[in-house]
Amino acid sequence: MKELSLHILDIMQNSITAGATLVTLELIEDTAADILKFSVTDNGKGMTPEMAKAVIDPFTTGRTTRKVGLGIPLLKLAAENTGGGIELSSEVGVGTVISAVFGYSHIDRQPLGNMAETMLGIFTSHEDIDFVYKHRHNDKEYSVDTRELKKILGGVPFTQPEVTLWLSDFLKENEQELYA
Repeated sequence: MKELSLHILDIMQNSITAGATLVTLELIEDTAADILKFSVTDNGKGMTPEMAKAVIDPFTTGRTTRKVGLGIPLLKLAAENTGGGIELSSEVGVGTVISAVFGYSHIDRQPLGNMAETMLGIFTSHEDIDFVYKHRHNDKEYSVDTRELKKILGGVPFTQPEVTLWLSDFLKENEQELYA
């Protein structure tokens, strides 16, 4: 994967596939500490301790359509290549948390990518699922909770063109403010 946003998308898709109704993404860019960290927490079906250990192996997958699962092993490799790593904890019936830490300034760290577009795609593709997105860059932070947005919209879907456009602009403007 060329960008970290694609790793994030893959992990969030895993949460969705696991039946999560709430997925939280926390993304922290701390240039002083020289780290980029993200964690995805879900309330999906969870994994047994054996499965949680095994998913780091590319020849382990919960899917029946293929025999390999490269998402988590590639994420682990990308993080380790920058001096970081991943942590995964899961409990059956409770959910899963996966965190990845990268050396922020490391030459091998992939670019973050377009998080506004990534989150817009997630929000508009899975309106039956609630998402919380928190992004911090040094001392600036913003968060979005789709439960709050759904209340404000009163049942108007995110896929309504005017809402999609507003949501896209909202995410882009907040992302830009983080780096201003």
